[in-house]
Amino acid sequence: MRRFFIWSALAAVIGLVLAGAAYWAYWTYYARFQPVTVTRNQAEIQRLLDEASWVSAGGGGEPLYIIGYRDSAAMARYEREEIPKLRAAGIEARIILFARPDREGLAQSTAAERATIAELWLTRDWTLYQRWTATPVRNWTAAGIPAADGNLARGAVVEAGRSFVARLTTDLKEAGLQTRYPLVIWRDREGFMKACACTDSRSWVFIRDDLDAPDRLDPPVVAPGAPDGAQAFPGDGSPESLPYPTLPPIAPAPGATPAPTPAPATPPAPRKAPEAKQSEDTTFF
Repeated sequence: MRRFFIWSALAAVIGLVLAGAAYWAYWTYYARFQPVTVTRNQAEIQRLLDEASWVSAGGGGEPLYIIGYRDSAAMARYEREEIPKLRAAGIEARIILFARPDREGLAQSTAAERATIAELWLTRDWTLYQRWTATPVRNWTAAGIPAADGNLARGAVVEAGRSFVARLTTDLKEAGLQTRYPLVIWRDREGFMKACACTDSRSWVFIRDDLDAPDRLDPPVVAPGAPDGAQAFPGDGSPESLPYPTLPPIAPAPGATPAPTPAPATPPAPRKAPEAKQSEDTTFF
C-alpha cells in the first residue's frame, strides 16, 4: 500500500511537470504572439483612428492601421516585408507616426523629426513620407519644412500625435495588450477589431491569416539574358512567351479591284525515255 502511494505521488508530480512544460511551450512559442481581440472601447478606438492623420499609398481596400515612430527598426521591417503582401490581398495600409515625448529629461526625438511629423499630420503627403523613410535618420535635416519647435500651431500638432498615442494605449490596456511598436490594428473577416504589438515577426502570420494575405509573393519573371530587374513579356523569346497567333486573311477594301489570282503552275510534261539501240546482225558466208 505504501508503494502504491509513493508511485501515485510520483506520477502526479510528473504529470504536473509535463503540464507546466506544455503550457510554457504553448505560451512561449504560440500564445504570446497572438493578437488581442478588442472587446471594450471599440467605438472610442475607431474614432481615434478616424480622426488621426494617417498617410497611405492608396488602394481603397479594407484599412489596416500601423502606428509607430520613425527610427523603429521593427516598424521599418514590417512595412518593407508585410505591406506588399497586404496590398496583394486588397488591404490599404494606413501609417500613423508620432514623435516620442522626452523621457527622464532625455529627448527621444529630433527637431527634424518633429518638424516632419507636423508636416505629415497637416498634409498627409505620401511622397514626403517615402523620401523621409528612404533617407537614413542621421542624414535627414527636414530641409524646406517649417520647424515645429517654437511654432505654436505646429508644436500643437506634434503634441496632438502624442496625445493620440497615450489615449490609444490606455484603451488597449483594458483589452490586455501591452503596447509596443509597431502597433497594428485591423478588423478580421467577421468584423471584430484586433490589435497586435508586432515587434516580433512571429506575430505577423496571424494578421495575414485574418486578412487572407499571401505568405510570400512570387518574384516577376525575368527574361533570359536580360539585366537584373528586366521583366519578360509575352513574345519576347522567354520560356513563358505565348505562340504567335494565326492571323486570318486580309479582306480587300470596298471598291478595290481584287488582285488577279495567279493560275496554278502547269507541271512540265514528262520527258520520253530514250529508245534502246538495236544491235545489227552480221551474217558470214
